[in-house]
Amino acid sequence: MENNNNSKNNEVGAPSNEMIKNNKGQLLIESLIGISLIVVGLLGVFSLLSQSLGLRRVVSERYVATYLAAEGIEVVKNIIDTNYLNIGTPWNQGINIGGDYEAEYNSVSLQSFQNRTLYYHPESGLYDYNVGNATTFKRKISIASISDEEIKVNSKVDWITRGGGEFSIDLEDRFLNWRF
Repeated sequence: MENNNNSKNNEVGAPSNEMIKNNKGQLLIESLIGISLIVVGLLGVFSLLSQSLGLRRVVSERYVATYLAAEGIEVVKNIIDTNYLNIGTPWNQGINIGGDYEAEYNSVSLQSFQNRTLYYHPESGLYDYNVGNATTFKRKISIASISDEEIKVNSKVDWITRGGGEFSIDLEDRFLNWRF
């Protein structure tokens, strides 16, 4: 019996030589699987960051386009308000019904639509059709008659993003001759 116990040379619960031989390389495989899972997780995070940066650009451009479209309506409103202040001037003088126009932020009249892009001036933060940093924003102001005493103004801004996606914002407002 002593011989038999000596040949086992094991304590209770200790792995045998056979078990150790069968488990060679297991640590290496476990390490590779663990590193693979970490790499896949990091790739997912980087992909998410990349998409969020792309969406940030789209949201930023949409924000600018919305304000450019609103500015187009405000220019028409300013022309109407100026006409109201000049007693005896028709409320819609200088506004040709049924046309497409361009206007800058400080315009006192509307110009025929020429499909020009707007330029950005970083010093002033303003957009116009003169010299500055070229953008892909194009603004078209359309005016339609609803009745003799009401007009509809649409200000549409179109632009193309860096990836080639085409976007558009179209705002509408209506103005009444409240002086009649």
